[in-house]
Amino acid sequence: MIGASRRPGTIGYEVLHNLITGGFVGKVFPVNPKADVLHSIKCHRSVTAIDDPVDLAVVIVPKELVPAAIEQCAKKRVGAVIVITAGFKETGVDGAQAEARILRTARRVGMRLVGPNCMGIQNANYDVRLNATFGRTFPKPGPVAFVSQSGAMGEALLAHADQINLGVSMFVSMGNRADVSANDLLEYWGADPTIRCVLLYLESFGNPRNFVPTARRISREKAIVTVKAGRSRAGALAASSHTGALAGADVAADALLKDCGVQRVDSVEELFDVGLALSKLGLPKGNRVAVLTNAGGPAILATDALVRWGLEMAALEETTRASLREILVPEASVQNPIDMVAGATAENYRRSLELLLGDPTVDMVLVIFVPPITHDPILVARTVFDVAKGSKKPVVGCFMSRDEVMRAIAKETQRAQQDWVPIYLYPESAVRALAALDERRRILERPEGRVKRRRVDADELRAILKPGWLGVEARRALSAAYGLEVVPGGLARSQSEAVAIAERVGYPVVMKMSVPDVTHKSDVGGVLLDLADEAAVRKAFERLMSSKAEGVNVQKMLKGGHEVVVGFHADPQYGPILMFGLGGVYVEVLKDVSFALCPVSDVRAQELVREIKGWPILAGIRGRAGIDEQALVEAIQRISQIAIDLPEIEELEINPLIVSPHGACAVDMRARVS
Repeated sequence: MIGASRRPGTIGYEVLHNLITGGFVGKVFPVNPKADVLHSIKCHRSVTAIDDPVDLAVVIVPKELVPAAIEQCAKKRVGAVIVITAGFKETGVDGAQAEARILRTARRVGMRLVGPNCMGIQNANYDVRLNATFGRTFPKPGPVAFVSQSGAMGEALLAHADQINLGVSMFVSMGNRADVSANDLLEYWGADPTIRCVLLYLESFGNPRNFVPTARRISREKAIVTVKAGRSRAGALAASSHTGALAGADVAADALLKDCGVQRVDSVEELFDVGLALSKLGLPKGNRVAVLTNAGGPAILATDALVRWGLEMAALEETTRASLREILVPEASVQNPIDMVAGATAENYRRSLELLLGDPTVDMVLVIFVPPITHDPILVARTVFDVAKGSKKPVVGCFMSRDEVMRAIAKETQRAQQDWVPIYLYPESAVRALAALDERRRILERPEGRVKRRRVDADELRAILKPGWLGVEARRALSAAYGLEVVPGGLARSQSEAVAIAERVGYPVVMKMSVPDVTHKSDVGGVLLDLADEAAVRKAFERLMSSKAEGVNVQKMLKGGHEVVVGFHADPQYGPILMFGLGGVYVEVLKDVSFALCPVSDVRAQELVREIKGWPILAGIRGRAGIDEQALVEAIQRISQIAIDLPEIEELEINPLIVSPHGACAVDMRARVS
């Protein structure tokens, strides 16, 4: 430990104190040139003065001394270093250069580096017991690993984990992530059979494109849950399309996590509520929940939360309800939620929970207990836990005397701790945990999906991709190359050409001014509809043609179908982000849209379509025929391929894309080339 100190209150003292009092099973070598003994342990003047081999060095010296300390570690062939010292990349250019220097030194000899500017690491497993942090909390070991980009948040979260009896075997504070990143940790924990759930507190992704394949693979084996800070944003990305305006950085992060099977939560409290359930319980077979309670108010809150999270209230079998009537008082309600009323005993909870767990209509159970003074919450808790441990169906508890129950759990043996079901203070927290179990089930049931590709000569297309907004003919060529059906029509540069195109496609027609850099033509009177004859076409051409226009776009007027929008915007960090939603003016007003990172698989494309609130409209309501969903899925994948094949296209949007029972047809496209 380089920078070990004898002064209480300093980081150098606290880390050394934690290493020793935490019960570390290996050797500890304090390093301080001004001391002979620290904590009754021989102190060394430098790393190179240590005779034994060194696996790990913890560096806590002033920032100007860190490069020399890392050089000494390299000379000693130390396996890895944790740099707790701050003052590097987070401070500006000079700090970034100093950080790059120590990283070069570490990589020269193959030495891994955590930090700098971090809190340290912990391994609570009984065969290691390493607490190389300056935090006050060293939680009990368990099936959870936790990584935090923020050291201060890490300490608070570890304390909360310990309070709710969440076992955290390994904790890493990454700090500036000069070397070791979340990707490295996911790889390591993915190979550890004792870890069931990985919790991430992230403020940014180092390299999102590296994170995707790693997280996607690991999430098939381990539950990964994250709080990704930074949902809000001061302003949208500079873009003219709806896709670009709506696709902020958080949208990209959300799409990335969803694509990888990583479960995202909104708060650090939810992170641990969800982690508690995922680390202790098996997964349900469905989303049907039974609520067992001794108070009506919390049950109503639970029911509202269940509906909000997309879970279903189980419709109990009549035999279950009849059996409940036999064991409960007449005032009790045996409809779901089952309200046993305030006088319910521990035995009522036992027999009722056994009935619910045996009901085939029930996938999960939420047990709520509000403590009347006549009943012991500890006895009720033990009863619930005893019944739940014999069932494969998940059970969570909401005990509004949780602290008292938690203190009782702390007094139990290690074996008993493993039998406790997750307990929460409020119904909404318990329901959020059940929703996370159901989400995890759906992640694992989700097919892998396939990214379909069309054979395209991208080099040939690049010849027509001139910088700026693409004109009508270039857009039509792009659509044809990728097999996108477009509305019949063409670009007219004279009245005669306009009439000829109209007669070729058939009346009525639509005519639009073709000025590529005009974003919304209808806002400036640049779109004329339902033109039924030659005279109307000639008059419209004269009105729409101008010196700035490349011509007038004449199209067959389509009737029927639904308008949707599909587009992508190139994000400098995440790559192209694809958007789907209801089209026309609805995208501006309702913003009912969904997002995915490109490339988009067939499975993800179908999810995009069904995620929007307007999906029932597209599926067909009140006797109206539904759309050709497969044609829409194909169109989304082809637009996604454009984004990957031709990165020089910064944004592209088809609005509207008309979808009907007979296919998908592009009506209006905008595309901008860098």
